Amino acid sequence: MITIRRSNERGHAQHGWLDSRHTFSFANYRDPRFVGFGPLLVINEDRVTPGAGFPTHPHRDMEILSWVLEGALEHKDSTGNSAVIRPGELQRMSAGTGIRHSEFNHSKTEPVHFLQIWIAPERNGLPPGYAQKSFAGEIEGGLRLIGSRDGRNGSVVVHQDVDVWSAHLAPDQEIELPVAAGRGQWVQLTRGDAWLNGERLVAGDGAALSDQTLLRLRGVGPAELLVFDMAGDAQAE
Repeated sequence: MITIRRSNERGHAQHGWLDSRHTFSFANYRDPRFVGFGPLLVINEDRVTPGAGFPTHPHRDMEILSWVLEGALEHKDSTGNSAVIRPGELQRMSAGTGIRHSEFNHSKTEPVHFLQIWIAPERNGLPPGYAQKSFAGEIEGGLRLIGSRDGRNGSVVVHQDVDVWSAHLAPDQEIELPVAAGRGQWVQLTRGDAWLNGERLVAGDGAALSDQTLLRLRGVGPAELLVFDMAGDAQAE
């Protein structure tokens, strides 16, 4: 089964400095059809004006991933981490027993465009943690594992049974991802236009898949995407 979440049906919040599109229910936006997909709870597509950002605030018991599409995102947290995240780099912050952090547009002149992704950890009470790695140049032309529970193939460790893949596809390029029985997948198209198992997706669209054995993706024009493959026959809920 495939359920499509169209870009123009997402929640929308406009705060002047922040333009945010919510794939799933978030903050004051509620959609009973889309409150998460298994442990995948949030995919917000955020655009932040130059020099602005999210001031220091707390989180706990959540795996928070940032994936920058354009610009640069500046991170600081209460465990002493300070970094700038750029396109092709995956940031994972484990909130665990409690962490405070801020995320700001690193540039004073250019906007930053990124995905903020929340995944429920496999257990609560983990120690706070941070990881960041660049995959620039490794996601052109095929799927690259960028996040996983065991950190295999140099991916960033995520404390949940989920594999996170990224790919940049050329026009008419086709790739396949075999998936195991009893797992669910969410595909998020971040740029361009592509086919997924016979369904046409455009930038901002997402798709929930269950009972599949193979994901087949083909770029119409250039296309960029993320794939989340997770334990359990996840359902959009």
